[in-house]
Amino acid sequence: MSTEKGRKAEDAAASYLRRHGYSILDRNARGGRGELDIVAQAGDILAFVEVKAHKCRDSSLEALHTDKCERLRSAALAWLVKHPKYATLQCRFDLIILTPKQGILCWPKLEHLKDIFR
Repeated sequence: MSTEKGRKAEDAAASYLRRHGYSILDRNARGGRGELDIVAQAGDILAFVEVKAHKCRDSSLEALHTDKCERLRSAALAWLVKHPKYATLQCRFDLIILTPKQGILCWPKLEHLKDIFR
């Protein structure tokens, strides 16, 4: 994904999360062996959100392979070490997929999958 495309997708995902009651705590947080696109909180939930923008949903899901999940876990643990006040929250990994819509208005379709792996 290009940097510009990735930034736009992450901006759209962050806007969606805010509209749905999440507070954005961090973006593009590097640590451990990876990077977290978005760290968001809603009540007692801390969501580490991976954002994927592909031409089709299946390729977004395939991009979340075992090694990528391990890097996300590593980055999440490093983030929690840096921000211990959030360590008591229930943590989960979410995926937001943006795919192009067909039709006159070419706004992307956004899908939020919660608790995608453990």
